[in-house]
Amino acid sequence: MAFEVVVGDDGVARCWWGDSTPDYRPYHDDEWGMPVDDDDLLFEKLCLEGFQSGLSWLTILRKRPDFRRVFHGFDYRRVAAMGQRDVERLLQDATIVRHRRKIESTINNARKAVDLAAEHGSLGAFFWQFEPVTDAPVLAAETPESWAMAKELKRRGFTFVGPTTAYAFMQAMGIVNDHLEGCEARQRCAAARVSFTTPV
Repeated sequence: MAFEVVVGDDGVARCWWGDSTPDYRPYHDDEWGMPVDDDDLLFEKLCLEGFQSGLSWLTILRKRPDFRRVFHGFDYRRVAAMGQRDVERLLQDATIVRHRRKIESTINNARKAVDLAAEHGSLGAFFWQFEPVTDAPVLAAETPESWAMAKELKRRGFTFVGPTTAYAFMQAMGIVNDHLEGCEARQRCAAARVSFTTPV
């Protein structure tokens, strides 16, 4: 079934994974692939992709409200002010993924994000420079653009940002549109991209 479009019992054609569980439907239909320029949402997704490492996205998606609660809505300026006492507190919070390195990475990346936004004017201006020329579905785990993004993020001190994580981030934030041909969300994302102003 991988890489196929399926029609759900609601009559909607989706990428196969978007109909694999009811929890995925609204995320697939309304979020994944829609272009995003909000810095807090961009930072959130980058962090959650890091938390996903070794886990399923469904696990992270179900815990997302709690991640948002403990990380101040992923306001990266507020997260940057968190410290070791916060790390120890979050390690006791069973509502999120209690992984020390990933929690510490989120705080570290927030501090790096402050510097990045100051240099580029916004996080969006940095991330969107890696948008590829083609809009055809790639169906791959990583691309030259995701390698370039990951390399630059690592150079700047970000952690848990390999090329696979970077590409998943690009897919989710609409920097690429990887909905399959025939998926109803693909055209909505494409239309949203036409009216979207690329951050500069």
